[in-house]
Amino acid sequence: MLSTLTDNLVGHQGARHDHSARHPPGVTHHHSAVNGTRLHHVQAGADGSPVLLVHGFPESWWAFSRVIPPLAAGHRVLAVDLRGFGESAHGPGEPDSATAAEDLHQLIAQLGVGPVHLVGQDISGATVLRLAATHPADVRSLTAIEMGLPGFGLEAFADVTRGGSWHIGVLAAPGVPELLLTGREREVIGGFFAALTATPGAVTDADLDEFVRTYAQPGGFRGASGLYRSMLREGAEIAALAAAHPLDVPALAVGAGAGEFTATTLAQVVAGDVRSVVLDGVGHHVALEAPDPLATVLLDFFREVDAD
Repeated sequence: MLSTLTDNLVGHQGARHDHSARHPPGVTHHHSAVNGTRLHHVQAGADGSPVLLVHGFPESWWAFSRVIPPLAAGHRVLAVDLRGFGESAHGPGEPDSATAAEDLHQLIAQLGVGPVHLVGQDISGATVLRLAATHPADVRSLTAIEMGLPGFGLEAFADVTRGGSWHIGVLAAPGVPELLLTGREREVIGGFFAALTATPGAVTDADLDEFVRTYAQPGGFRGASGLYRSMLREGAEIAALAAAHPLDVPALAVGAGAGEFTATTLAQVVAGDVRSVVLDGVGHHVALEAPDPLATVLLDFFREVDAD
């Protein structure tokens, strides 16, 4: 059974969901009740090994909208909105990485799709690591895209005195996103993409419309706030988890704007070798900037893993 709660978004909660014309062909929208929340996810493709795509910030499932069609030609593809993001519930409870990982575990079980090729990027790093370490039967392979981990150097990006980014402290401070970002979502999100995107025109006005639409909802920054708050406090826990349960799955690191940082990070938590690919001339938001090269890299990797 695909889901206990499955809804076509158009018309489900009123006109604000009438944006399906911009969505990739073949993508269907679903909601699933898991772990005390309601997760939105999209699906495409019916055959082949399953792929689960997990976004970062300031993103939603839409970050993968141009990668999904080529992947779905040979795989069953799912892309999720983590709790507190996108069309998933923004309700009470702390949307930290441990909770998000348990959400994904229960989603995989409910949909009956495990083990999946797990693909995570950006701030979803601790979430996908926790899932792979604590529920290894859920994960067929792990791909990290422009991704760091607390306990392995990610916290340095919060230190503005050493070139770190302001957004981490702002999002992590309770009440501050609601105070400072409400009503300024387009300026904030557009500025973030402009600063970290190297490919001119890669993030279109339509992309911004979609991201802003969801972050402008009441509680729209709750998911990001929860993940950044947990990132700043969980370094020792993540390092201990990785030491106790090194990942025993095929692993791929995809770097771009941050160069080899992702590969260096992943090599510290994976028991075996890590395949590394760096896409030159591409900024931080790889799936939006270079969807075709990224799809090619992923498909080649999945093919090799599935052949073993």
